Amino acid sequence: MPRPAPVRSPGSTGPVYFSLLGPLSAVAGGSPLPLGPRKQRLVLATLLSRPNTPVPVDVLTDVVWPEDPPRTARKNLQVYVSAARALFGAAEEGARERLVHDCGGYRLRIAEGELDTLRFGALARAGRAAGERGDLRGAARLLREALDLWGERPPLHDLRDSAGVAEEAERLEARCLTVYEDWAEAEIETGRAAVTVDGLRDLVERHPLRERLRAAWMNALHQSGRQAEALAAYDDYRQLLARELGLDPSAAMTALYGKVLGRGPASRPAGARAAALGASLPAHARDFTGREDELARLREVCGGEEGGVLVVTGPAGSGKSALAVRAARLLADRFPDGRVHVRARRDDGATRARNDMLEELVRLCGVSGPVRPDPAQAENAWQDWLSGHRALVVLDDVADEASVRGLLPRSGASSAVLTARGQLAGLAPVHRIALDPFSEEEALEVLGRLTGPDRLRTDPVAALRIVRACGCLPLAVTVSGMRLAVLRHLPLAEYAARLDDPAVALDELVAGDVSVRSRIAAGWQDLGASHRRALARLAGAAWEEGGFTLDGAMAALGCDAREAIRAVEALIDTGAVTSPAGEVTAHAALYEVPRLLCLYARESAGRGGV
Repeated sequence: MPRPAPVRSPGSTGPVYFSLLGPLSAVAGGSPLPLGPRKQRLVLATLLSRPNTPVPVDVLTDVVWPEDPPRTARKNLQVYVSAARALFGAAEEGARERLVHDCGGYRLRIAEGELDTLRFGALARAGRAAGERGDLRGAARLLREALDLWGERPPLHDLRDSAGVAEEAERLEARCLTVYEDWAEAEIETGRAAVTVDGLRDLVERHPLRERLRAAWMNALHQSGRQAEALAAYDDYRQLLARELGLDPSAAMTALYGKVLGRGPASRPAGARAAALGASLPAHARDFTGREDELARLREVCGGEEGGVLVVTGPAGSGKSALAVRAARLLADRFPDGRVHVRARRDDGATRARNDMLEELVRLCGVSGPVRPDPAQAENAWQDWLSGHRALVVLDDVADEASVRGLLPRSGASSAVLTARGQLAGLAPVHRIALDPFSEEEALEVLGRLTGPDRLRTDPVAALRIVRACGCLPLAVTVSGMRLAVLRHLPLAEYAARLDDPAVALDELVAGDVSVRSRIAAGWQDLGASHRRALARLAGAAWEEGGFTLDGAMAALGCDAREAIRAVEALIDTGAVTSPAGEVTAHAALYEVPRLLCLYARESAGRGGV
């Protein structure tokens, strides 16, 4: 990575300034802080890599002892954290406690002006915002200031023998590469292409298949009057693609080549294509309700400078797809290269083949070259496209991990949102949102919007009974509202009584071709036979007791504690059983099966469908 400017002096107004963009370091009052032995430095580097975010103890353990952690690993981590606290306490008299225990891990509290990676991200965001306003000179200045924070040596180079730290360092370098491309494009558009040529050439040598980088270099050469070199850069790229991947240059690169040849202007890569890709999103619900916290989390993870992968899980009908589409539309300005939506199942509910989805993604995004007969080449081309662009990919209703491996961004600024009924526990590292049912207030808002608020005021008690009978599940509440909107004569109290009756409740949750039972049935069929049998028995216990404990699971399944724990946790992984959000022992936990799934499971057991 070209770094023509030296490291800037820390701009912190606080007593301590941390740096990851080079060797791990910290200074207080202008003097370096001793950060302790290597394992303690690994812990600190991992916490700084996820500032203000709880880092699970298991993650820290894997970083420090990747192969064979000792029995005393947890105790040793406590010692390293205690030593770090003492170090910060000595440097920051009267300051708030920086390291806190949080959500089964540790969180390092830190402000933007106290950590170079946070400052880097803030400057990069400000630079992109300036560019979107049309202030290209301001954008170039801010982006250059972000790049100047980087040291002469790679980030965390002193700790890269740890796989976990090395992965974080590579992610930081990918962020820097994207910001460098942003800066170069801004400078080129302001007529200062000559200042970018040498740095772009060095980066192209290190990343020869990165299209955006190559395009910027070609454009810089062209704008500097070096047409022959620009044409040679294109020809080298064309031959490299053919030799390594069996592909042709993309339409954007071909258009740039035509511009260099004098065939007309080339558009910026993001332009019209981004609008077309945004059009691949399904229509969003105008009456989208609630989910403010989940939307904020999704926008934070996926709209950041480095991109991210987020999995939204929840039972059928919980509104996962609506949330993902809503977020994708709200993030339009963060993804200039587009937002694409691909369903991970066929119309009959069967899982789509991974290569089938890959073919659709390649087509939607305009990645050149055939997908078949060599999917490996297509996957390489897809990953290269993702690393060189800033796009958001929504993979909707994912059945299992294998169907999406190779489709998710591995580096660069692109992001992905996956929706799934199960937990997709085999995907790592990813962020997660477990979508709970609506609150009663949100459910009543949706019901009132569909039936008319005046109707709910006639019998608010019955309206509350209706949403509770629906388990506040968004789909069930919506279907109830649609049904009541047609059956204007039906008193709310009578409809609530129908939903309270377990024998007919699912029959009542049908509006036209929208059926809650069919959605639940699709999730039921995803379960294996043994899981269906176990769920039917546990649903009986949950129905009687409003949930079940481990003792209840042992009694329902007729097995010992170990087998019961395995069965319950397997159902948690499928999304059929929910567990407490906080840490609690298996014997103390109260597990739940959503009410409507309970009804369906008991119904299936009654007709011998398990």
